[in-house]
Amino acid sequence: MASFSGSNRPYAPSAPPASDPNEPRVAYPYQPSQPPSNPSLPYASITHTGHTQSSSGSSFGSGLPPQGYGYYHHHQPPPQQNVYSAFPPGTHPDVIRSFQMVDRNQNGFIEETELREALAWNYQKFSLSTLRFLIFLFRDSRESSSRIGPKEFAAIWSCLSQWRGIFERFDRDRSGRIDAMELRDALYSLGYAVPPSVLQVLISRYDNGSGRRVELTFDSFVECGMIVKGLTEKFKEKDPRYTGSATLTYDTFMSMIIPFLVAD
Repeated sequence: MASFSGSNRPYAPSAPPASDPNEPRVAYPYQPSQPPSNPSLPYASITHTGHTQSSSGSSFGSGLPPQGYGYYHHHQPPPQQNVYSAFPPGTHPDVIRSFQMVDRNQNGFIEETELREALAWNYQKFSLSTLRFLIFLFRDSRESSSRIGPKEFAAIWSCLSQWRGIFERFDRDRSGRIDAMELRDALYSLGYAVPPSVLQVLISRYDNGSGRRVELTFDSFVECGMIVKGLTEKFKEKDPRYTGSATLTYDTFMSMIIPFLVAD
């Protein structure tokens, strides 16, 4: 594995960006975000289920009691909606099953501890810090609480599938860890050209003070990547032409940064 250096040598990533060949190239330092083009799991259709409502008549065989003397007026409850139908069409059954197994109250939402349990079956047990970043970046913007639904869970699952492939691509010695230069190249392949000064700040987050070379697990890689992804997407909102520069007010800047400090 390569060691990190703060020298000013030219940027020479060991692998080219994994961009969509059908998308036009864009300006430094990032590419437009796009969903993974090749999910690792095969897709299968969802079978939607529903409930039928009984007839409101009082004849034999109806679902309501007689309406005569001695009986109170009975209101038939509305048909229950299948909350899991909110999964995107083509979502793999394993993804739906993982969500259902942790959504014990079957309200169609899960929180960070349930997300950790669901992801542990296919990926690993992520830290709470990483989970909070995932929920913060993928949750519905209209949702004020720290929870996600089927659509957001499927997006997280797909993103982690893509990122695990990138991590394994740069973990050449199969140690389960990558160093600073491999992190730089991995982020570059995802479309984020992180400058050395910023990379050093990111790496210092995982320095335990032992003096040893800092290496990142997949959990740390996802956490680090979510910080870069989230801040880049926020910046791109102010840089619609992808020039790599934007003018921000102090209020806007603080509004962009503070959520990432709070989510940590």
